[in-house]
Amino acid sequence: MGMQIGTTLTSYIISRQRDIAGASGEFTGLLNDIAVACKKIADLVNKGDLVSVLGQAGSDNVQGEQQIKLDVIANDLMIEALTFNGHIAALASEEMDDILTVDDARRRGRYLVLTDPLDGSSNVDVNVSVGTIFSILKAPEGPITVDDFLRPGAEQVAAGYCLYGPSTLLVLTTGQGVSQFTLDRDFGEFVLTRDQITLPEASREYAVNASNQRFWEPPVERFIRECQAGQDGPLGEDFNMRWVASMVAEVHRILTRGGVFLYPGDRRLSAAGKNGKLRLLYEANPMAMLIEQAGGLATVGAQRLLEVQPTELHQRVPVILGCRREVQRLIDYHCGDSAAA
Repeated sequence: MGMQIGTTLTSYIISRQRDIAGASGEFTGLLNDIAVACKKIADLVNKGDLVSVLGQAGSDNVQGEQQIKLDVIANDLMIEALTFNGHIAALASEEMDDILTVDDARRRGRYLVLTDPLDGSSNVDVNVSVGTIFSILKAPEGPITVDDFLRPGAEQVAAGYCLYGPSTLLVLTTGQGVSQFTLDRDFGEFVLTRDQITLPEASREYAVNASNQRFWEPPVERFIRECQAGQDGPLGEDFNMRWVASMVAEVHRILTRGGVFLYPGDRRLSAAGKNGKLRLLYEANPMAMLIEQAGGLATVGAQRLLEVQPTELHQRVPVILGCRREVQRLIDYHCGDSAAA
């Protein structure tokens, strides 16, 4: 059942937690902590050079990628917001080598959070939309180790992202559909502006980095070639291509008007010992949960994305997600079905 448009995020969470087994005020507090961090990051993204937060940080993250200043600042803001209010037991971030545990029993909570504090950060300096992605798991009893984070995405209790664009949007699922909140800067609250978001069954729009086409595996190359063939090709439809190079922006467009997003594995990544480009725990799993909750599909090729068993904290995977018809066609091609409808 949908909530009333204009409901505040806090009221929404309190209402939803009644339907989540074992949820308590701690869950509400955690989501509010995440919202606070996102508001602070949004403010810095909005001000940019006015507060000297653009440009390189002069350091690399655990993946060997050069960090920008806002990568580091956003990560610090997430740590500050999440580790002092007694709502989490540990935090894992794309920007940190290892997990951060809350060792003080008085401040330890019942949840684990995984986050990409600033997805698409290479776009910041050119003023293109970026965002924060988060995933929430229940924490086990006892000391927390890396293994406690290595759980399939199907075990997430909530996931979402905050998009920093012309308006600041927080998109959230607690396993009961997908809802969108818009930050009202006049009184500093996220308010519900779309509820029970549903993807269309099919779409004629795809998002992929076409510069990698020469490295793609045959199923992906076949699908894109058929899309490009338009009405005269086997699909009998004209498709449009989009590419923002920010996963948050790409997924948000799909949740708004449909489409399919692909960041597949390819021969170049395989030669470098990488199965894919995007991180399973920080990017792929939370986005897959959102897409499935909106009625779409998410896969790594032939396997449901949310069923992938993680083996490493910073594991990478191929990602294909979006409207059911297009994603199912790609799944069929990966499974060797040459007669996919």
